Amino acid sequence: MFTFFKSDPIKKLESQRAKMLQEAMQIQRSGDLKKYAFHMEAIDKLEKQIEDLQKSRS
Repeated sequence: MFTFFKSDPIKKLESQRAKMLQEAMQIQRSGDLKKYAFHMEAIDKLEKQIEDLQKSRS
């Protein structure tokens, strides 16, 4: 009935992903490639979660 009050989990994950991509870019520029790789791995996991949620909605 009041589903428009609930936050969209996909939007939340996408905003988190965008923030992490910005952080990863700064880490890469600083030259810490090991930390950059860990960040990119976490971003990849978020992208998979987003894909799974989108598939479940279809």
